[in-house]
Amino acid sequence: MTLKDGYHAFDFADLSPREAYKVMIGTIVPRPIAWVTTISPDGVVNAAPYSFFNCLSADPPILALGVENKPDRGFKDTAYNIRMTECFTVNIVDRVNVEAMAVTAAGFEPEVDELAMAGLTAVPGDHVKCPRIAEAPVAFECERYLGISVSSAREIILGRIVRAHIREDVIDPESYYSDHEKLDALGRMGGNGYAGTMDYFDLPTPSAEDILKNLAVRTASGGA
Repeated sequence: MTLKDGYHAFDFADLSPREAYKVMIGTIVPRPIAWVTTISPDGVVNAAPYSFFNCLSADPPILALGVENKPDRGFKDTAYNIRMTECFTVNIVDRVNVEAMAVTAAGFEPEVDELAMAGLTAVPGDHVKCPRIAEAPVAFECERYLGISVSSAREIILGRIVRAHIREDVIDPESYYSDHEKLDALGRMGGNGYAGTMDYFDLPTPSAEDILKNLAVRTASGGA
């Protein structure tokens, strides 16, 4: 690490995986939370939250999960179930469900149904074998699109969205616009921190013409 011009510079080649993790989760914030539900080949429902998650494409509709393997490099229940069943559902976490979500993050054994432990309701999927969470405001049913083993410690799973379930007060089915206040989604910060989406403001993207016009005006006025 070096300090130059007021910035700490970190070469990731010099960091341990844990140090790199701490740098990333403390600064890439807030990160949306994928509350993933899967089902084992034996029919046991699993639920777990992942904050290495985002949407990558709308055509085709693709989202991505970063799933860390167990310390012995074995698959966590989520990754194993997705490999075996080729499907999963991403539920969005809102403020009302944050404590229930935390329960599903606990290290239960594979035979334990985390939804039951958290007092949540499993609703059968329409197009996939695994359920969604009835209490979640949004759920995306996904088919496994691609799995990328980036190392022995982690896998990136791409899912193709085949159906979305969005609570009726959240989205306008005519315009497809969603109400962020009704959704009240949460994201992860560093450590044990969370942040809400209510700190919201609009900022329209300016046109190139307007930017050049404003620049010309500032230049003509001496940069004032």
